[in-house]
Amino acid sequence: MGHFRFPRLGVLKHALLIANPASRRGGQFVEEARQAILDGGAACDVMFTERAGHAREISRAHGRDYDVVFTLGGDGTAMEVAGSLAGSGVPIGVLPGGTGNLLARALGIPRDVRRAVPALLHGDVRQIDLGVVLGHRFAVAAGVGIDAAMVGETPAWMKKRLGVLAYTIIATRAALRAVVFRRFFLARVKVDGEIIERRAAAVLFANFGAILENRIAFGPDIVVDDGMLDCCIFSPSHLWDAMRIMWRVTRRDFRPDRALLYRKGTRFRIETVPILPLQADGELLGVTPAEITVEPLAAHLLVPGR
Repeated sequence: MGHFRFPRLGVLKHALLIANPASRRGGQFVEEARQAILDGGAACDVMFTERAGHAREISRAHGRDYDVVFTLGGDGTAMEVAGSLAGSGVPIGVLPGGTGNLLARALGIPRDVRRAVPALLHGDVRQIDLGVVLGHRFAVAAGVGIDAAMVGETPAWMKKRLGVLAYTIIATRAALRAVVFRRFFLARVKVDGEIIERRAAAVLFANFGAILENRIAFGPDIVVDDGMLDCCIFSPSHLWDAMRIMWRVTRRDFRPDRALLYRKGTRFRIETVPILPLQADGELLGVTPAEITVEPLAAHLLVPGR
C-alpha cells in the first residue's frame, strides 16, 4: 500500500511551515502550528504566501533544505507544495486551514492544528500517486460538471462563514439544477485508448476513493497508490436517478447501474459539448478539452499513525 514508518521522524531537526494568511484559517493558527512543531522537538521557519503560486515558489526554492515541510492553508496551498516537491522524497504535512480541506480530511488529519501537528510528527509517511491536468498536479480528484460548478459558484463570504457546508449547499443546488432542468453535457472520454461517449452531469478523475471522512465515495476499488486514476461518469436521466446515485455514493453501494460508469486508467482525455470549466482539488484550472495523466507514488505525505 505504499504506507510505511518514516525512520527520520525521531531525529527531525528542521521544519518549514508555509502558511497562506488569505485562507479561511491559515493566518489565524500560524502561531499555534509553529509552537506545536517546536514542542515536537524541531526548529521551525515560517514563510507566508503573498499570491497564488507563491507556495509553489517557496517550496521549490527552499523545501529540499528541510526535513519536513508543513502547509497551513487550503487545498490549493497544499497542492502547490506537493506538486513542486513531487519526486523529491521530502515529506509534507498538510494542516487544515482552508474551506474544504479535502486532502487533509482524506488523509484523516485532525482539523484542530494543535492536534494535527503531533499526530503527523508521530505518524507515518504515505506515498501516493498524483494526477496531472492542464499543467497542474492534483491529489484527490479533478472533474467537470457539478463539482466544477460548486467550486466556481460558492461565494467567498459563504466559504468564510460556513466552511465546507458552503460547498455542500452549492453542490446540492448545482445538482438539482442540472437534473431538474436537464442541463447535462456530452462527454467524450478517452481512457487508455477506449473511447466513451455519454451525456453526463459530472465526470471525475479520482485518486482518492472518498472524501469528507469517507461520507461520500466516488467509486469502487479506488486506491491512491496503484499508479492509476479512476474515471467516474455520473449520468442521471431524471431526479430519481440522481437520488439513487446520492444514496449509493453515501453508502458505498457500487453495484452495476445504468447511471454510473467507472474506468481505471493511466492516461485520459476529456472533451465536452459545450466547453466546460475544469477543477482539480477545489481549484478552477481552465476549460475542456484536457489531458489527464498520473505520476505514480510522486508525493510523500505525513499521515496520523495507525
